[in-house]
Parts: sequence; C-alpha cells; structure tokens
Amino acid sequence: MVIGRLGLVGTRDGERRNNSTRASLAKLSTISLATALAGVFSVAGAAADAPERRQVEVLELKVQNDQYAYADLDPKGPSLGDSYVYSGTALKDGRSVGHGGGSCQVIHINGEEITTQCLITMELNRGSLTMQSLWVSGTSQLDMAITGGTGDFSSARGIVHYWDIATPKERVRAEILH
Repeated sequence: MVIGRLGLVGTRDGERRNNSTRASLAKLSTISLATALAGVFSVAGAAADAPERRQVEVLELKVQNDQYAYADLDPKGPSLGDSYVYSGTALKDGRSVGHGGGSCQVIHINGEEITTQCLITMELNRGSLTMQSLWVSGTSQLDMAITGGTGDFSSARGIVHYWDIATPKERVRAEILH
C-alpha cells in the first residue's frame, strides 16, 4: 500500500513536473516568438528609417559683388542690429550663371570680434538656393548650410563654402544634396 501511495505521489510529482516543463516551454516559445517578431519589425523599421542615398551636385563659381550697404544703427559704430546688405553675380568660366544677395545682421560683439547671422539666396537658371550661417566679420572663409531652394533645388540640403569674401577673388563651392 505504501508503494502504491508512493507510486501515486511519484506519478503526481511527475505530472506536476511535466506540466511545469510544458508551461516553461510554452513561456520560452512565446518569449522567443515575441523576440523574433520584435527583431523582424526592428529590421523593417530600420530599413524604412534608413536615409536614402542622395546624389551630390557640386557647383564651383566665382562671385562678383556689385552692391553693398552697411546700416549702422544707434549707437554709432558696431552694435547689435547693425547689418550688411549685398548683392552680386555668380560666374562660371567668365559668364553669368546667376545672381543673388543677402544680409548679415550683428548678433554678438566681443571686443573687436563681431558675429553676424547671415542669410543668402542665389538664383540660378534651375532655381534658387537659400543659405544660412553665423559669420565672424572680417574672416575670409565661411561655410553655410543650404536650408532649401526652389525649382530643381526644392529639396536641396548641403553646404556652401565661400573663400576670399568681399574681394575680387571671391569664390564659392556648393555641395548640394538632391
């Protein structure tokens, strides 16, 4: 009789272990499936969020400045709000390929160092490019962010490098992402 009870107890323990093992396997399967699905959705989401490869167009131009004005607000001399306004022609191989202009407004003065916020629009045959950056007045180089445009440049982003600013040798290199 004792053997029978032990056998029954043993069988019940075995059933409990089997049920416990089945429950553990079911949980493991559920977790594995959920993890696999999460991985699939992550990969699909990453592919959907991955930036598409954009083409880079490079324009190298010379700039011929033709008009310039400085608006000196009170107090006299460099002060916040003063601005430079300018325009010019974009040249490629000596011929005009566009025109543009912009302005820089003084936003910070630290002794002799004058920082301006600059906006430029360059109008070309295929549309316009708009640019923006900070510039320390008097420096001969400037990198500007392309913030948009029109026509063929309506979705443009990129960077524009200026060298020899406000000199007869001024030139520009636009690296435009389409």
